[in-house]
Amino acid sequence: MEKQETEPVISMKLRDFLTFTLLLGSLAMAQAPKATPVPPAPQSLTAGESRVTEPSHELTVGDVHAFLDGFVPMQLERENIAGAVVLVVKDGAIFFAKGYGYSDVDKKTPVTVDATLFRPGSISKLFTWTAVMQLAEQGKLDLDRDVNEYLDFKIPAKFGKPITLRNIMTHTTGFEEQVKDLINEEGAPIAMLKQHLSEHIPERIFPPGTTPAYSNYGASLAGYIVERVSGRPFNDYVAENIFKPLGMSRSTFVQPLPAELKPFMSSGYRTGSGKAKPFEIVEEAPAGALAATAADLARFMIAHLQNGKFGNAQILRPETAAQMHSRQFGLSPALNGMCLGFYEETRNGHRIIGHGGDTIFFHSDLHLMLENGVAFFVSYNSAGKGEISPRTALWEHFLDRYFPFTPPKVEKLTTADSDARAVAGHYLSSRRSESNFLKVGAVDDNVQVTPDENGTIKIDPFKDFSGQTKKWQEIAPLVYRSVNGQDLIAFRRDDQGRMQLVPNFPAVVLQRLSLPANSDFNQALILSVLIILGLTLLCWPLAAIIRGHFRIRLELDAGYMRLRPWVRAVCAVDIAFLLIFFIAITSDNPGALSAKSDAKLHAIQVLGLAGALGTFLVFLAFVRSWRDQHAWFWTKVWNLLVLLACVGFVWFSYHWNLLNFNMNY
Repeated sequence: MEKQETEPVISMKLRDFLTFTLLLGSLAMAQAPKATPVPPAPQSLTAGESRVTEPSHELTVGDVHAFLDGFVPMQLERENIAGAVVLVVKDGAIFFAKGYGYSDVDKKTPVTVDATLFRPGSISKLFTWTAVMQLAEQGKLDLDRDVNEYLDFKIPAKFGKPITLRNIMTHTTGFEEQVKDLINEEGAPIAMLKQHLSEHIPERIFPPGTTPAYSNYGASLAGYIVERVSGRPFNDYVAENIFKPLGMSRSTFVQPLPAELKPFMSSGYRTGSGKAKPFEIVEEAPAGALAATAADLARFMIAHLQNGKFGNAQILRPETAAQMHSRQFGLSPALNGMCLGFYEETRNGHRIIGHGGDTIFFHSDLHLMLENGVAFFVSYNSAGKGEISPRTALWEHFLDRYFPFTPPKVEKLTTADSDARAVAGHYLSSRRSESNFLKVGAVDDNVQVTPDENGTIKIDPFKDFSGQTKKWQEIAPLVYRSVNGQDLIAFRRDDQGRMQLVPNFPAVVLQRLSLPANSDFNQALILSVLIILGLTLLCWPLAAIIRGHFRIRLELDAGYMRLRPWVRAVCAVDIAFLLIFFIAITSDNPGALSAKSDAKLHAIQVLGLAGALGTFLVFLAFVRSWRDQHAWFWTKVWNLLVLLACVGFVWFSYHWNLLNFNMNY
């Protein structure tokens, strides 16, 4: 449910959806490498480039009004977005706040700052983290204790190290991505938080404290620990200890919405010109279920800008807030790191912390410039065309206008050419599934690094706002900056000597792949399989028609003749399985990946299993055809290709867990 072009979201290409995985969050990367709770969305893993083309503008109310009134309406129209809200905080007060477009397109209901509720997705996590820190400063929670000591169910032991709250808050638990039952449509049964968490424990694929991998499940686990230790339901605890003292009267984690708030809820849209979508139910509520007005969120932002204080309310002690905002974990000192829940977003020479958030339909960002006393919040109620990241474009242009920055020039390093060759390859995000069929998302989720001219590198799919693939120049050993920009990435080797790509979004890392996991190899393989099997089916009736026209009788071995129809049947089953399975797991409807889909997915997998077993019949037909003296030589060659295609199908289905009946995904 988190933002980021490397993360969190919820988009629905295989990749994005696994990021919807993000969901929530979706997570992110452009400023990263877009988790939400709420799918990363994938968008590129880095933000678009900023170029300073005009002198600095003074941060005044009038200038901000002029800038945003020109920028945001253009975005809504160009990107086909129904509505948005933008808010700027400065020096402990709302500096600018305005709604744009519609919260209900059909009724032409305008977006407002203090009445329209938005779903900020993974920004919800900041409230969960704040609740954790409240209990920690009271001595009721220890950030470095085994979380199993706070739970009434157990996270299975692995790697010889327990998971701690510090691991959870820095996204270093090592959990694989978990998306089942993450988002459902309103009206679907909602499991209690304990029930959901105890029934959906993800596999642990990395030792805790070593590898950042954005996790909605981890954030929800922290929310349940708040519930357990405080003795209050999570929703009630946040309402009493955060919303109430801050005066956030139009904010809630309750789902479905309370009756008194429903009239204020913005509809969510795929595109602004499309139909309104049902209210999304986020079962991992602490990771992304918040609904709030921008005016309410301003109070929360001010409290964090002022070390936990808003008016007469002190929701965190100053030292606790400072600890929460401080860097805790990072793989490269040159890049952003994780704080306790917040992540660094340093840009334009200023240290910035924040969080992004995505549900399927809402997309938001929250940024805090602690040293400047400035905060920025934006939320869109539509995904729009999805060609660029509107929130990233808006934020970076805001920074360039009021906090301009020109990166220092760097001469070409003597190691640039050799380092470019050393880092070349395919990489995959640590935010992924490995134990279930969603592992197949990696087939569409590789990042490819290739050497370019003059010691630079290109990274696909990292693109700028014009849609062009970025070039990166080495500015320090294995540290790269985008040419004509300021985005940063780095490379490093892990404990086993494998190369990693470290984005400037600290909640994920990308790991270099071997050939079997390489997207180019797998896409070429499955495309070849589909072409060969498809041509086999297409040419079968065509050949029969031609033989009938010319009255040519097929004289073949009787055993081979009996196997020929079975070969075609296996080809049809294999193709049907791949197409149906792909459609089933890439649906972008809320609830598509939920327990109610288990029977359907199992039925599809049974079809795939039948196709895999049918490969034995294809082998028998191949052997009989080569023994048949009447069979044409090129028919025998084609039968070999069909056999190889079926073997490729079996390997692909096995390697990517398509036939793994594990429904804990």
